[in-house]
Amino acid sequence: MFARNTSLRLKSINMSSEFTRTFEDEILPLLRQQKGFVGELALANPSSMERIAISLWASKADADTYLAKTYPAVLKILAKTIEGTPMVHTFDSVTATFPNWAE
Repeated sequence: MFARNTSLRLKSINMSSEFTRTFEDEILPLLRQQKGFVGELALANPSSMERIAISLWASKADADTYLAKTYPAVLKILAKTIEGTPMVHTFDSVTATFPNWAE
């Protein structure tokens, strides 16, 4: 399994609800269509403009395909709510204890 840890910052704390709605209604459906997508963990502290999204992938190749083909569209969708360019870190040899995630 392979993971992408994406850290981003909202334009303002007032964008929190719009970001959440956009993430749930537009980004997650795109992710679910991607080959090898296993799941997503999105983290938010309501009093902070920082957000973290961790996506899990069956392989590095699947994550790389997402990065090349779909991630640019994701950035365009999020542009209205986030500031700057998200910071992405990747990890392999991931172990997860969530039901149906780790195989």
